[in-house]
Amino acid sequence: MKNIYLLKDLAKLSGHSTHTLKYYLRLGLFKEIGRSPATNFRYFDDTSCERLKRIRRLQKEKYSLKEICERLRRLEEGRD
Repeated sequence: MKNIYLLKDLAKLSGHSTHTLKYYLRLGLFKEIGRSPATNFRYFDDTSCERLKRIRRLQKEKYSLKEICERLRRLEEGRD
């Protein structure tokens, strides 16, 4: 069964602040899986959480956000 998270819950799980996650969303580092029509809250899943953990690991390896974005894009394209 897939877990669904709100932004604040994802922030707690990933160790990032909600401000940082909103910034990452603007940069396209990860995406929401949907929004609530009633509240407009963003929804995320376990894939989002794993992606944020990967971003954290890459940051610890001293990659810039630009480099991380490029690496993740290449991974999605199957080139890395």
